Amino acid sequence: MNQTKIDAIDCQILAALQQNARVMNKTLAAQVGLSQSSCLARVRRLERDGIISGYHAELDLRRVNRPLQALIAIRYRQAQRRRVETFTEAMLSLPETLGLFHVTGADDFLLHVAVADTSTLRSFVLDSLLTRPEIEHVQTMLIYEHQTRQPNVSALTS
Repeated sequence: MNQTKIDAIDCQILAALQQNARVMNKTLAAQVGLSQSSCLARVRRLERDGIISGYHAELDLRRVNRPLQALIAIRYRQAQRRRVETFTEAMLSLPETLGLFHVTGADDFLLHVAVADTSTLRSFVLDSLLTRPEIEHVQTMLIYEHQTRQPNVSALTS
């Protein structure tokens, strides 16, 4: 995979888009000191090269009746590529799933879920996980607080 060269202006564009992905190109160009056409060309290059992989709306899970988040450590009985791929697809298709991490260590996966309450979480574990024959063990950890952070774009040119 070729790595795209990112300069200081690209970093300014990325930082501005991290703050507000809906910023108009005219405003973005003014913020970074480029013409509108040059700014748009840079954004399109960053998208084409996969540096900008998408734009999304961030939801407040409390306001959509999913205030309880948990990480569920999942251990497989015997991991096989075909089963792992099928399992991954199945987990990502569940409406409770926010993310799935394939990890090393004692467990094989960490599943990040959001649900309405502990009763719903219990049902999810019993009905969606423990009924699967490939799962040997699950351990559920409630999340008290979840913080995310975007990478510091100034470090990208280092």
